[in-house]
Amino acid sequence: MRASRIPGMTSIDVRGLTKRYGPRTVVDDLSFTVSAGQVTGFLGPNGAGKSTTMRMIVGLAAPSAGSVTIAGRRYRDLPVPLTQVGALLDAGAVHGGRTAYHHLLALAASNGLPRRRVAEVLVRTGMEGVAGRRAGEFSLGMRQRLGIAATLLGDPRVLIFDEPVNGLDPEGIRWIRDFMRSLAREGRAVLVSSHLMSEMAQTADHLVVIGRGRLIADTGMSEFMRANGEGTVLVRTADPAAFAQRLSTAGATVREGSESSLVVSGMTGEQIGKLAAYHGVALSELSPQRASLEDVFMELTSDSLDYQGATA
Repeated sequence: MRASRIPGMTSIDVRGLTKRYGPRTVVDDLSFTVSAGQVTGFLGPNGAGKSTTMRMIVGLAAPSAGSVTIAGRRYRDLPVPLTQVGALLDAGAVHGGRTAYHHLLALAASNGLPRRRVAEVLVRTGMEGVAGRRAGEFSLGMRQRLGIAATLLGDPRVLIFDEPVNGLDPEGIRWIRDFMRSLAREGRAVLVSSHLMSEMAQTADHLVVIGRGRLIADTGMSEFMRANGEGTVLVRTADPAAFAQRLSTAGATVREGSESSLVVSGMTGEQIGKLAAYHGVALSELSPQRASLEDVFMELTSDSLDYQGATA
């Protein structure tokens, strides 16, 4: 049975969420919402507090302060949680000696769900052909699919996935992308964390970005890119050093690119062209370069990295 879409209905509500381990604050006064009918990308550097936040949403960790509700209720107050929210936080959390079918059957039975749901989710995740194989024989990618199947057993309206594309090949990654979007089209709320920015750019409708446990951005994907992703312009000329000085004087930010090119931000291609014409500078290339989600993410979270490697 497909869930009916209810535009604007908030399915996960995080308010003032804080988690401390001794003197260390892992999640710091975090507030955001995850709404039905869209995929919300949950982004942040390693150690930002994403996994801890997800664990608090599903009651695996207790908040030090603040609250999390799912459809207005705390997770622990849900009568049959698997029918309200499905979560994949660790694809390895499966009994390796059980077949895929019996792993799902045990979950269904322990949650009072009908046996038919096992066959239905196996089909939906493309695993019916390996239902009789033991989970311990699966690749990480297949265990990810098995974990996703488990989240769907109760036909929940809220789904949470922590790094679901780990271990997947390119075909599997594309499948995950299309699958997440199909869940959102059914009216479900989908919260997904990932380090693959290129996939998030193609999958997420909304972004929640955190750094060191604090909220950095909570906005739609298009608004996020418009506000932060002004991009750069690639410029080539016979005397790049001289033109770089003129660009800097005009207020642009200039850095050296490959093969004696200039990478310019803070000015549009049209403005750069007019400046070159005014000074009689011949340009052999003037190419606007749109910023990627990865570029914007790295710029936005640069102050929130605990570890930064040196660059050549």
